[in-house]
Amino acid sequence: MLALKNVEVIYDDVILVLKGLSLEVPEGKIVALLGSNGAGKSTTLKAISGLLHTEEGEVTDGVIEFQGEKINGIAPEVIVKKGIFQVMEGRRVFEDLTVEENIITGGYTRSDRAGLRRDHEMVYTYFPRLKERRTKLAGYLSGGEQQMLAISRALMARPKLILLDEPSLGLAPLLVQEIFGIVKRINQEERTTFLLVEQNANLALSIAHYGYIMENGRIVLDGDPEKLRANEDVKEFYLGGGGDQKSYKNLKFYKRRKRWLS
Repeated sequence: MLALKNVEVIYDDVILVLKGLSLEVPEGKIVALLGSNGAGKSTTLKAISGLLHTEEGEVTDGVIEFQGEKINGIAPEVIVKKGIFQVMEGRRVFEDLTVEENIITGGYTRSDRAGLRRDHEMVYTYFPRLKERRTKLAGYLSGGEQQMLAISRALMARPKLILLDEPSLGLAPLLVQEIFGIVKRINQEERTTFLLVEQNANLALSIAHYGYIMENGRIVLDGDPEKLRANEDVKEFYLGGGGDQKSYKNLKFYKRRKRWLS
């Protein structure tokens, strides 16, 4: 469904952030993009959704293809209409609108009223907590509820691909588990494809079908979740469970393993 081929991104004409990045997202799957702060994960999502220009960034080399069509250089609103919706880091709900109004705004590109009514009820099925708070201003919701609302708004666009940026950020562990479980259900029941950016490697790999690990603007390792978890480098660098995790870029010599196919 989505393919990035040797993509290079530069900010302010001088800062090279993505350096020949290549990855694929198959239709109907959850793909995890993992890495530490500053690895280039959020930049990757903004390159796909056409939002780089808001931060003086641009794709200067390579190709981004969605369903076989080149999309880099296309306006963000056109990319949304093609079926890609990004849920931004930090949730970004409309705080002065109610929960109900926020959800309705997600379907602004659609004209199929019957489908909108169906999906409106569908999001409340996945997030019943929001139904209880439908008349409440979004700014008064908890962080977890705002994350649920941001995902609900994305679903109202009936996207083919959701770019989900750091959904666990700042949330309590139990809420994170709940949200990730719902994302997995949406993938299974609605066949929605996800590209999931996360620092929590264990949690992301628990629902993903495939994973990529980024360091310093490049993919350094990829494979199916079981093989990534079993890999000694991944265990040491990402699944150590503490703040003493190291970085691939600190290794003087590193030979990338062959790509694993599921």
